[in-house]
Amino acid sequence: MTAAVAAEPPGSMAEAPPGAMAEAPPGAMTEEPPGRTTVSERAVRRMAARAALEVDGVESGATVQATVTGDTATLRVSLPIRYPLPVSRIAEACRGHLIDRTRELAGVAVTEVDITVAALLTDAPPVTTGSPARRVR
Repeated sequence: MTAAVAAEPPGSMAEAPPGAMAEAPPGAMTEEPPGRTTVSERAVRRMAARAALEVDGVESGATVQATVTGDTATLRVSLPIRYPLPVSRIAEACRGHLIDRTRELAGVAVTEVDITVAALLTDAPPVTTGSPARRVR
């Protein structure tokens, strides 16, 4: 008994040698779309500031400065971190997250992230200083 094998249509990948690319039919999308997308420093700055808040231990109020050159960026980040969490661990987690999220959201490779811990915040109410309240007699 013999098996019938369907012939591949002309121009299919079956006829192309290994590693060769088949030509796309007219009107089909090619791998490289024409043109270039530019993401502003302001947009990268805002995306990075929002992404920093996605890291556990980072409180609201993070500020970011971004320098974008072509398809790469450097970030200068000022973070308020919740106390008594380990500062270096939070900063390293934030650095990695900012590199990943900025590439994902903006398509920009982050080559450097400088982090300054601007504040350590607690959930406790602030301690008041000064003289105790006077009692009325």
